[in-house]
This record gives sequence, C-alpha cells and structure tokens, in this order.
Amino acid sequence: MFKCIFKSSRSFTFELDNKDIYYSKNPFDVLVNDQVVLKEVKTNVFSIYHLEPKTTYRVSVLGESITFETDMESTSLNVKDFGAIGDGIKEDTQAIQMAIMAAPKQARVFIPEGTYLTGPIFLKSDLLLELDEKATLIYLTDRNKYPQMPSHTVFHDGTNYELGTWEGTPDNQFASMITGFNVENTKVIGRGVFDGNAQNGDWWENHRVKRGAWRPNGLYLAHSNNVGFQGITVKNTPSWNLHPYFSNNLDFIDMVIESPKESPNTDGCDPESCKDVNIIGVNFSVGDDCIALKSGKYEMGRKYKTPCENVYIRNCIMQFGHGAVVLGSEMAGGMKNIFVTQCYFNQTDRGLRIKTRRGRGKDAIIDGITFENIYMKDVLTPLVMNMYYFCDPDGKTEYVWSKETHPVDERTPYLGEFTFKDMVCENAHVSAGFFYGLPEQPIKKISLENIKFTYSNEPIADVPAMMSFLEPRIKQGLYFNHVDEVFVKNVDIQGHDGKAVELISVKHSDIQL
Repeated sequence: MFKCIFKSSRSFTFELDNKDIYYSKNPFDVLVNDQVVLKEVKTNVFSIYHLEPKTTYRVSVLGESITFETDMESTSLNVKDFGAIGDGIKEDTQAIQMAIMAAPKQARVFIPEGTYLTGPIFLKSDLLLELDEKATLIYLTDRNKYPQMPSHTVFHDGTNYELGTWEGTPDNQFASMITGFNVENTKVIGRGVFDGNAQNGDWWENHRVKRGAWRPNGLYLAHSNNVGFQGITVKNTPSWNLHPYFSNNLDFIDMVIESPKESPNTDGCDPESCKDVNIIGVNFSVGDDCIALKSGKYEMGRKYKTPCENVYIRNCIMQFGHGAVVLGSEMAGGMKNIFVTQCYFNQTDRGLRIKTRRGRGKDAIIDGITFENIYMKDVLTPLVMNMYYFCDPDGKTEYVWSKETHPVDERTPYLGEFTFKDMVCENAHVSAGFFYGLPEQPIKKISLENIKFTYSNEPIADVPAMMSFLEPRIKQGLYFNHVDEVFVKNVDIQGHDGKAVELISVKHSDIQL
C-alpha cells in the first residue's frame, strides 16, 4: 500500500504504508500510466515530477495502482523571459523576483537549467515556484546585498508585529535566502538546489558576533499558512537551514538539507511556535541539530503562549548533527503532540534530545511526546532529557546549575509524559539514556519499551548532556535523576559498564529488563 502525501500542479510525493525505517526493505519501480518513471527506488518516500496540471495519472507501485489528479494551474512563467541569464556570473535576483511578483494567482514560476547568482528571494501567496533538477540558485556572499529585517513593528492598536528573530528573541536579522511574510497557499518544488554559498563568505566567521544584523537563514517563513516544500535541496546556509516562525499547516517533504559538519548553527529544520507541521522523507546532514522544535525564550513564551504543536516527523534520516530530533531549548511557549517515527539517526552526538532550564517559564510545558520505531547507529548518547541546559549568556549562572530545590514559580519549566518505544540503538558511546529533572519540578513520567542498546567497541568518553559540572561518562546504562515515574519494559542493554539502570530521586519505578 502507498498514499499520496503531497501534490502540486506538476508533481506528486508518495509514501509507502509500512513499518520500515526510512529505507524500504525491497527496492521497487514506480510506473505512471504503465511507463516506468523511477527504477529501483530504495526509500519509503518518493516523488514524481514533470507532470501536467489538472491531469489524471495512474500510479503503480508494488502491484498496486491508484489514480491521482494534479492541481489546477492558471499559467506558467519562465524566469528567463524576465531577463534571468543563469550563467553563475550575472546577478539574476531582480529577474527572478520580477517573475514571482508578476505571477497571477495559482501560477507557476519555473526556473530552468542553469546556475543563477542571486540574493534573497521573497515568496508571495498563491504561487508554485519550481526549480528544474539542473537548476541551482547560488547566493551572494556580500552581506551588503542582503536587506535587514527589523525585530518588529507596532500596529496602530499598540500590539507588536514580530519580524526578525534570533534564537528565540526578537532581533534584527538579514533577509534569508528564501523569505516569506504572510504567505498562504504557496509551494516550492523540484529537484533543484538553493546553495547559500556560506563557505565562500564570512557568514561562519566569528559567528557569535552580530554585524549589523544576525545571519540569514536558508528559509525564513513568518506568519504564514498552507505552505509546502517538496524535493528541493537547501545547503551551505549562513545559519539555520529552515526556520518557519509562527506559521501553520506546513509541509517539508522529500527534501535534502545539507551543510558541512563543522559549520556553526546550521540547524536543519527549526519550526518555532508552529502548528500542524509535516517533516516527512527529509535527508538531513548538518552542522548542528537536524530538527529542533522551538517556541521562543521567556519573554516570547509569556507574551504569546504559542506552543509548537501537532508536529509529525516520519521517514527521515539524520546524519552528523549535534542532535537528531531536539525539543528546545527555546521552548518557553511549550510543545505538545509531537510524534517521531520511522527515522534513522546516523553518527549524531545525541539522538532524541529534550533540553530546557530554569528561566524558560511556567508556560514552557512539554507534554504528550511519542518517539517510536527508530534506528540509531553510532550515536554517542541516544536518549537525553536535560533540565539544566547551559548555553546562552545566562546559562552558566548558579540559578541554572544549582542542584538545590528552588521555589516553583513563573520561571519554572515543566516536562510531562514521554514515551520511547520500538528502537534499536547500536554502537552507543557515552550513555544509553540520561534523564535529569529539577528537584523542585521532576520530569513527570518516562516510559521505555522494546528498546535494544549496544555499545561501540571503541567508545568515546564524553558528557551525555550540556549541563555544568557534569563528568564525562562511557558506556553508561540508563540514568534517571528527579523523575516522578519510570517504566522500563523489555529493554536490552548489552555491554554497559556499571548499573544497567540507575535511579536517583525517582518516586515510582517499574523496571522489567
């Protein structure tokens, strides 16, 4: 069985209905109207392009055939008709932007084969932007070519309208490679490439220093709805690759997100205070967290109380990042209904990682989180929950690192119920799982079921979580500190040093190894 999970006037994306993790157990061909269009497909998620609008197609996979219809399209515009050259030498920003601005509702703007030297491109509503598979947008390295977004403006009724942001706080920022404000019903598709070219500029130099404005993202999408991205590659970005912000009903489907392992702060996809987000079939290889869900720091959480919610992460592969799927640490607006399944984590520092700390606030509630059917290989510490996360200027203050019991007040975060099940974690190094709550606000409930942990033959000693005064560990089992309830069922830990399960300040536990 297979299902359509994304469509446009020119493309479909399908997903096999199975329990395989990212890769299908058996390669398969894809036929359209009885003609083979994809041979020996190995992944559960796959896409078909070069289709005609408002046309019915019969798609056949693994002996099953289903009929689908592409969307309507009003017209198609080619950026070369607006003066784009695509030689990688002449700047094509204005030509591409003119084609987008000239497009009527439900039009397609097509970028054909070529290398287009460009600055930031701005999206608008009711648009299909398609890149040919041999099209690359390579971005200018001169920051003077990037307009700046102010942190906010003020409506006439006195309320703020947030624009620029940096790591959970309103701040001025350079416009991103792809930028959209108040965009609705827009799709960006194709096998083409958005190349930030950051390695040839100064974006990654002194990256913690603000120079005029903070570094641009690959994609920055703010206050937008019903926007989808399919197939495209985003790479070599100045900072975060994909950053949707206070936006809803978003699709990130069958994409490639790629930045060098050493590149600073090049997170893969960081939805911030977003609702109804699908991240499906995406291949991540980045220099920081592959996926990091966020909802702002203290002031933003307290002011807007907008959680990141209803996020579905499925059939993705995450490689070489600091964390594979991360919740926080900017999570002051909370998070709920997060589901991660059928994902493959390869050589990330940590696998499933929740991070927060005192000061995030009483609205910083993470609850109702499920991680299941996941395979990890060579991940240093597969599972981490840390309520003492120490980054940012105030991260190493005594208020954050103190293990004494503090009052529960308006600055105290809360971690609720978490389920980890049906996982294989091979070649761990540091710790199978490290869970550390606050004495005044323990983690409510952690359930682990049907999980196998093994350790590397050449393990690397390191700290399992980013918290002050933590000693390096090696081949540690499961460690729980300040957790109300711990349930462990059918968990196999092979080759650990010391205790398989260590419980400290745990009120109730049921351990069945």
